Amino acid sequence: MNAQDFVKLSIIIPCYNEERTVHHILEKVRKVELLNGIKKEFIVVNDCSSDKTSEAIDNYFRQYPDVDYTLYNHEVNKGKGAAIHTGISKASGQFLIIQDADLEYDPNEYNLLLKPVIDGFADIVYGSRFLGGNPHRILFFWHSIGNKFLTFLSNAFTNLNLTDMETCYKLFRTDIIQNIELKEKRFGFEPEVTARIARVKGVRIYEVGISYYGRTYEEGKKIGWRDGFRAIWCILKYNLFSSK
Repeated sequence: MNAQDFVKLSIIIPCYNEERTVHHILEKVRKVELLNGIKKEFIVVNDCSSDKTSEAIDNYFRQYPDVDYTLYNHEVNKGKGAAIHTGISKASGQFLIIQDADLEYDPNEYNLLLKPVIDGFADIVYGSRFLGGNPHRILFFWHSIGNKFLTFLSNAFTNLNLTDMETCYKLFRTDIIQNIELKEKRFGFEPEVTARIARVKGVRIYEVGISYYGRTYEEGKKIGWRDGFRAIWCILKYNLFSSK
C-alpha cells in the first residue's frame, strides 16, 4: 500500500462501564489532527455496560453530527477482546488503531505511530510504554515486572524483539488484521494477536515510544493477576499449539 492510499484511520474504542471518562477520551480523539490530513472513523463498542456508558457516548456525538462514528452495543458482556473483534470487523479505514476508553493513553500520540506507516516502512506499529523519554506514571512494581516477563516470553516464541507486547496502542493495516481469525474474548487478545501477526509472511512491524498515564484500581483499572496467567497460557497456546 502506498502512503497516498492511506486516507482514513479507524479508531476502535472498546468500552465497559466508562461513563465517567468516555466523553473525555472521545473529545481528545476528535481534536487530534492526523498527519497528511488523514480522516478519522470512530468505531465505539459498548460491551454491555451496566452504567450509562452508551448514553454518555450518544450524548457526546449528538453535539458533533459531522463526526464519522458508529456505536455498537453488545447485548451481553463478552470481554474487551470480543469488543475489539467487533470493531475490527466493522473498520473501513486503510489502517486501524485500538484506543481504550479510559485516560491511560494519549490520542495526541497517534501521529507517532502513523509516521513509520506514512514514511512507507511499516504495516503494524506498537506503541511502547517502555521506550523513549515520554511521561510514564509511577504505579505498580509487580505489574511492570509482569508486563516485561510476558513480553519476554512472547518474544521467545515469536522471535520478535518488542519491548511492550501488552500495550493498548497497536496500529494495524486493516486488510492484514481482518484476515486473521482471532478467538480471545478478554485480555488474551494481546498475546494472541502478537503471535498471529508474527506469522504473517513479509509483515513489517515497528515500535515507537509513547506516554502512559496509568490508573489505580480505585480509579477504575480492571486487569488483574488472573489475566496475567491467562496471558501466559495464550502465549503458549497460540505459539505452540495453534495451527499456522
